[in-house]
Order: sequence, then C-alpha cells, then structure tokens
Amino acid sequence: MDDGITRRAPPPRGDGTPLLPAQATTPGSLPAKPAHAGARQRYLALVRGDAKGVGPTLQRLGLSAASVPYGIAVRLRNLGYDRGWLRCARVPAPVVSVGNLTVGGTGKTPFVEHVAGFYRRRDVRVAVLSRGYGAEHGPNDEALVLEENLPDVPHLQGADRAALARSAIEELESELLVLDDGFQHRRLCRDLDVVLIDATAPWGHGRLLPRGLLREPKSGLRRAHLVALTRCDQVSEAEKARLRREVARLAPGVPVIETTHRPTELVNSDGTTAPLEALAGRPTAAFCGVGNPESFRRTLADLGADVCGFREYPDHHAYTREDVDDLRVWARGLPADCQVVVTQKDLVKLRLSRLGDRPLWSLRIRLHVERGAEELERRLEAALGEGR
Repeated sequence: MDDGITRRAPPPRGDGTPLLPAQATTPGSLPAKPAHAGARQRYLALVRGDAKGVGPTLQRLGLSAASVPYGIAVRLRNLGYDRGWLRCARVPAPVVSVGNLTVGGTGKTPFVEHVAGFYRRRDVRVAVLSRGYGAEHGPNDEALVLEENLPDVPHLQGADRAALARSAIEELESELLVLDDGFQHRRLCRDLDVVLIDATAPWGHGRLLPRGLLREPKSGLRRAHLVALTRCDQVSEAEKARLRREVARLAPGVPVIETTHRPTELVNSDGTTAPLEALAGRPTAAFCGVGNPESFRRTLADLGADVCGFREYPDHHAYTREDVDDLRVWARGLPADCQVVVTQKDLVKLRLSRLGDRPLWSLRIRLHVERGAEELERRLEAALGEGR
C-alpha cells in the first residue's frame, strides 16, 4: 500500500547490539528531567543577565572571577602553539577540522556529515575523529548518528586524537581525517580549519566560561581558514550582515559561508520513514538533549507542527530507564492524536519506535550551503591536494 511511508531495515550498529535505556548509564544516576532543564535554564538566565537580584548578581561575580584563571590558561596555551613552544603532531594524511568558539550546539554533526560525504563521493577513504563526550560506555550520540547516516565512514573517539589519527591511517588505511570539534584541539595539525558560528547565538553571551559560553576569546577566530554561519534561516538579513561585519573584523580576509539545517524526513528506530508533511497541523510533542533546544523547537514550528509539549535535557544526555518511564507518564497526558518527535541524536540512544502508545519519530537533518558552496568545495579540494 502506498501510504507515503517508506520502510527499510534498521541501520547497523557498530557492535550489533541495541542500546536499551538502562544501558546508557546506571538507572537513577541522573535526576529526572525537570531538575535537568531547570538547572540549565537557571544557568542560561544567569549568564544572559536575565536573573535579577542580589543573589544572581553575586553568582555572576563568582563566575566572572572563575573566568579569569580559565582565560589566562587558554591564552597561554594558544600562545604556546602560536610561538612554536608547543608542537602539533603532523600525520601523513590531510586533516580537516570542524569546530567552534562556544559550547553548545552550533550544528557540527550535520556539517561533519556533509564534509565526510563530500570526500566519500570522491572515493576518498575517510575517518572521523572526536573527543567523544559521554562515550565512556560506548559510542556517543554524534557517533551513532554519523554511523547511521554514513555507515561506511568509521568514527574513532578518544582524548588523544593524534593517536586516533595514526590508528585510522595505519589500521583503517584512511586517506583523509575529519576532526570533529577540533578547533581547540591544537595537538593535531590540520590542513583546513572550519569554524562554525551559530547565527542565532554567535558569541556565547560575549564572555568566557563559566561566566559565558565562549571556549576561548573571539580573537581566536583569526586562526580559522573558513567560517561557516549556521542556522542562517532563523535570523534576519540585518542580523546576518552584522555578524559578517564582526567576523570580518575578527578574522580579516577569512571567507564566510552561510548554511542552514534542512529537515528531510521523519524516521523511527525501525528504519521506517515518513514525509515532513505528516507534521503539518498535527499536535506534536517533542523532547531533546542537544546544545540548542530552541532551534529544534523552532524547526518543528516552521514545519507546521502544533507544538503542544516540549521537554529539554542536557546536551549529550544519556537516557536512563527512569527517564523513559517518566517520559511515558508525560506522553499519556498529551492530546489523543499527538505524536512525539525527537532529534536523531536522541533517538539513536533511545532505540524506541513508540513512547507508550505514541509513535516516536526523529527528524533527520541535512546541511545545506545557502551561500558560498563553491568556496567550501574549493577549500575541501585544496585540503585533499595539499595533504597528499
């Protein structure tokens, strides 16, 4: 029957076993969702300056004080690499780094997928290297998404990415390496440094961690070879123009491209797909554990979904059985015809096709270069040629 839904076999897992909610971490080791979301919202309200009063003011002073030694350490480390006192490791394969200046979601995973796919279409053997936050008990969410969308691209995770690079080249015969979240990981030399800036929240409230969300001063952007603005469809032309001027001031001569994250289809854990039109006008509840949950909510609304419920978890959240039980209780209170949608990063950890009696879908996202596609391809081609 042609009902607009495509059914296919579930995507392969690296170890061949499903990830059950109880396997993510020890049940009960993380508090239930309301505490998670509350802590995150309180922190963001604090660093944005939204929280008023004596208490929040004193807390901001404490965070500002903590930012001082952090900033000194970051500047000294960068100075060491800039002056050659600290050496980066060069490996016999091109390295393309995709990173950012801030913590939180700038859309690195779709961009890494886009870069790796570019090289795979040219029959280049690619491996992705990442730190692997939250990967103590196996591949993290980013690795699982890339494994699902690019099954022929291995993903190596670990703190020593120079060692990972050597393993990828020697053991997997990789011809090019994509360094995921690599801008601050200067121990591994790279042939192309791409820095992503989320157009909806570009500078992490303008302050270094922990007072803001910047990993290093904005001046570090001058090390970039290419800057990619992400989520450009969610800001005005005037905002994009201002951001371009700021980037040009910080990194003169560095090319800037504009990208969006385009949803392509709905997919569940059984491999069943459905068109995006299935969301239009439908009551839809959602939850996610990503760096920019508001962008996910906005994407659903832009697709015409009637978002009647929304829950947030911390970025890279490892769902426990307790979390799933709590979500099932939440789902039972939703409207009768409501469906539940999560990000693909959440679904690869949950591996559930239903949440109670509700169908559970994820939104598959692809990167689209709105402006500067030729520049990006030229830089990727040059990195391949220079590294060989």
